[in-house]
Order: sequence, then structure tokens, then C-alpha cells
Amino acid sequence: MTTHTTSEPAAAPLLDLQALVVAVRRRRRLWSALALLGLLVGAALAVLMPPPPSAMAKVYVVHKDDQPNDTGTLIRTDVELLGTTRIAGKALEALNSRENPEDFMRDYRGTGLTNNLLQIDVAGTSDAEAVARAKALADAFVADHVRRMQEAAKAEAKALLDQRDRMRKELAEVNREIGDGPPESGPKASASVESLFARRAELTSRVADFDQRAEEARMGTPQLVAGTQIVDAPRAVRHSLPKAAATNAAIGLVLGLVIGLALAAVGTVVADRPVLRREISANLGASVIAELPRTPRLTLGLWHRRRTREARARLTTTLARTVRGSAEPVALLELGCARSASTIALGLADALAEDGPVVIVDGLPGLPLADGRRKPEGPAVVSGERAATVPDRMRRIGVGSVAPGSAWTDLRHLGSRAVLVVRAGHGNAAWLHTVARQLADLHIPVIGVVLIDPDPRDRTDGTLWDGPHTALRGQNEWPARQNGTGRLRTERRSMPAVRVPDSDQEAP
Repeated sequence: MTTHTTSEPAAAPLLDLQALVVAVRRRRRLWSALALLGLLVGAALAVLMPPPPSAMAKVYVVHKDDQPNDTGTLIRTDVELLGTTRIAGKALEALNSRENPEDFMRDYRGTGLTNNLLQIDVAGTSDAEAVARAKALADAFVADHVRRMQEAAKAEAKALLDQRDRMRKELAEVNREIGDGPPESGPKASASVESLFARRAELTSRVADFDQRAEEARMGTPQLVAGTQIVDAPRAVRHSLPKAAATNAAIGLVLGLVIGLALAAVGTVVADRPVLRREISANLGASVIAELPRTPRLTLGLWHRRRTREARARLTTTLARTVRGSAEPVALLELGCARSASTIALGLADALAEDGPVVIVDGLPGLPLADGRRKPEGPAVVSGERAATVPDRMRRIGVGSVAPGSAWTDLRHLGSRAVLVVRAGHGNAAWLHTVARQLADLHIPVIGVVLIDPDPRDRTDGTLWDGPHTALRGQNEWPARQNGTGRLRTERRSMPAVRVPDSDQEAP
């Protein structure tokens, strides 16, 4: 016996990125339309809703605790102080306005450009009003900052002077004790006098130090007051309509594109509509034998028409070869492409007319084959109700539909074998499985799949090399072409190898 090693099939990924990318690319109309809509809306907003008149001013702020390695904490504090009702109220008082400070705070904002540079942006009903508001805010902020610096310096100087006064009182007490002198002489008296003199020297030094520190605190305030000033006078900000429209249009384009791609991706995952050859082939349980690209209705170029004709000719040749090799009637069953299926059926009938009479059994809803647009000298077309009247000597080609709502029991009258004409991305995976199961229950083998509108960049394989040739619910025996004795030959699918328990050998 021969020992075989079987490998477990690889688990299917939770999300096939290749299929997702292909499906999103096929839905380019959706995200392109949303991107275009975002572009138009952004440009329209710039024209219909222009920004209000605004003004800008820049203030240089000097802090007492400025450090080269400051991370911007002080300027952020100034920005928050600018947005307080106290500064807003002072600015409104300077403007003689009765507007509520809380409402006025919504019309301006502060931005810390550097550790010491503050930018004030103010909006108004006109450029003049915006400039006046910016000037009042800048002046109010500078005045408030100077006042706070002066109050801090005064508080520090007062604390130092109070400490100096306490030292002076203690120094006066020491001087009084030295002036009184010790009542008696001796070594202990001399040591006490020396201690008093040392204490007086220390107190004198500390008093002088407090005097100097208080003077430095008072001298530092003018520098802070002079340094904090308006360095860029308030001026109106000019808005360019073309620039604003271009900026808003670009933002709208990006947002629309992102939203469109997200909707397309989510819709693709939720809808679960296979678009790749390998997915459609696996869901239907049949191999893809031919493809036909979709031709845009507005395409007028000679190159596109010639390319379509060549593709249709190759498809007709492939189907004719397949149909000639089958003794049973073959039906073309469409899913999402009724017009393409009818066109393929007419071309196939013309190709098979060289071998003998051909009749087309039309089972499509709406009877697209009998609408008078076929050639007068073309093959005969009968409806599905008259399929039983077709003579046995004539080759029969059925055309039907397996779309939702189709009558499954009528498919046996169209043909005992089927070629599925499926539009890529039309049916979801659940319906493709339903089609395969229903055809298997009707004992209609699927010869192959003709894929309409495939993805041009699809490089996957649509051939079931190791998969079943019929649906999972199909029978193991299928009617095949008649042999020379007139009996129907049966074809059995090869059974998988059976593993012997507790052994590495396999028995066929």
C-alpha cells in the first residue's frame, strides 16, 4: 500500500483584503460622487458663507519668571487670562458697549505664537469695528498684565520692608543693651558684650540686605511694564475668496473621499458580493470558462468596439466548443445580466447554425429575445411554454434566469446542462450558494461560468482544481452524454481517501 500524507486546507481569512480592494475599486462611482459632492459643497460654503470681518493684533508679553527652557506654560496662562470676563469687560468699557462679556468672548480668541508673543484675533460686523475691538482687547490685556506685575512687585517689596522693620526693632533692642553695659565686670560680662556686638553686626547686615532686595523689587517693575507692549498694531485681516474656496474645496474633497471609501468598504463587507473569479467559482462550485468585459454605453471609440467584438468572438467560440461536446440541451442561466445572456445566446446560435437547425428557448422575464431587435434570418426563438414542441432533431439552446424570484421548476425545460452567465459583484455569496444547491437538486450539472464585467486586474484562478464539480447537495451520479448503445452513461465523482483509524495509511 502507498502511504499518502494529506495536508489540512488553509483556513479562510476573516477579511480578504484583495477582494475588499477590488470591490471598493468597482464602487468607484460611489466614492467619486461623494468626493465630487464634498468638493462642490466646500467651494459653495466659501462663496455663500464667507468669514466675518476680523482683525488681528500681536502683543509682546514679558514675564518675571521667563526661562529659556520654558515649555510655553506662561504664554498659555496669558491666553486663558485673555478669555476671562474681566478683560472682556474692560475692553467693552473702553468701547462704551453694553454687550454681555460672555457673548463678546465668543468673538475673539488668543493664540500663543512663542513664549512671549500673543496673537489676538477678533471678529466684528465690519473691519472698523473689528479693529477697534482688537485695540481695546490688546490695551485691556496689557493694562491688566502691567497691573498684576505692579501689584506683585508691591506685595514683594512690602513683605521685604516689613521684614526689615522687624530686624530694625531687634537691632534697636540690641543697641540699647549694649548702651546700658553689663552691671559687673569679669570674663562672663566680656563674653556677653562680644555676643551683643556680633548680633548687632548680623542684624545690621540683614537690614541692609532687605533694603537692597526691596529696592530691586521696585526697580524690576518698570522693566516689565516697559517690555509688555503691542508690537503689531491692530489691523483688518483680508480674506481671499479664491484661496478660501480652494482650501474649503480641498477639505471637502478629502472628507468626501474618505467617507465614500468608508461607506464602500463597509457596504462591501456587509453585502458580501463576490467579485473575484476564485470566489465566484468556489461559491457556485463550477469553473470560470470565459469572461466578457462590460462595454460602457457612452463608449464610441473604435478601439473599444473592436476589443468588445474580439472578446465576444472568443466567448462564442469557447461556448460553441463546449455545447458541441454535450449531447444534452444546454441552457444559459443569467444572474444580473439578462441582456448580455440574450446577446450571447444569439451569437452562440449563429455559430451553431452551421451544424444544423438551432432553436432558442426563451425563458427570460420580459422576453428580451422576442422584442423584434434580432435578425430576421437569425435562429428561431420560442417561449418557455412551447419548449416541448421543439423537434428532437433541432439543437436547443435555453436562456433563463436564476435571479431571486425565478421559477426553479421551469429550468429543466430549458436544458439538462447549464452554463451560468453571472455578473461579477451582483449576487451575494448566500444567493450563489442557493443557485448551486437548487441546480444540484434539479440534477442540472453546471458546465462552467461565464463572468460578465470582471475586474480587469483580477489575477486569481477561477478553476476548481481540487473542489467538487457540483454543489454540495448534489448527487454523486449525473447523466452524461449518450454512448453508442443509446443508454445514458453515468459519471461518478471520485471519493476522498478514507483514513484508517490509528494508522498513517490511507485506504482508497
